[in-house]
Amino acid sequence: MPSQPDKSALSDAELVRASQGGDLGAFEELVARHRDKIYARAYSMARNEDEALDLSQEAWVKGWQRLGQFQGEASFATWMTRIVINLCVDHLRKQKRQRAESIEALKEESGGVERLLPATMPNPAEGLERAELRQRIDRALGQLSAEHRTVLVLHEFEGLEYKEIADRLGCSIGTVMSRLFYGRRRMAALLAGWKRENAE
Repeated sequence: MPSQPDKSALSDAELVRASQGGDLGAFEELVARHRDKIYARAYSMARNEDEALDLSQEAWVKGWQRLGQFQGEASFATWMTRIVINLCVDHLRKQKRQRAESIEALKEESGGVERLLPATMPNPAEGLERAELRQRIDRALGQLSAEHRTVLVLHEFEGLEYKEIADRLGCSIGTVMSRLFYGRRRMAALLAGWKRENAE
């Protein structure tokens, strides 16, 4: 009986073909290669570790179920990224509907955005500044609304054009441009505020 080839030596395209033929082991190798990227994209949109894990796992299930539709026009990683982005967009829409029901109660809470801002830190050591900046960018992204965050992620991280984002989200190009403008401005304001705090 011939020995099975080492799946880690196969290309994504070869693994996809084997998976389309029903080879679950080949698909597991694809998952092992790309799960970190798919999880990272889910987290960048959902901003919650448990939700990102659920969404990325759901994406892999859908990927397996829809593998027969994969034609290879884009890379497998790009195809899977599109699946998880679509799941995240649907998830955020559902969240928005749920949040709308309790928005009045949230408005009455004291503190608002200020409550979410990090406490003023003493002037950090040189080596920590870069890590702190990354954390601040991450926190600022988390303070944007789901709509503004989603557009920023799709445009800045995925490199999608306005029309592609509009098609994906089911809105106009003007809406995409407006959300992108507002999201960038809000990010800049949050980061500038934290910079001033450290300078004091």
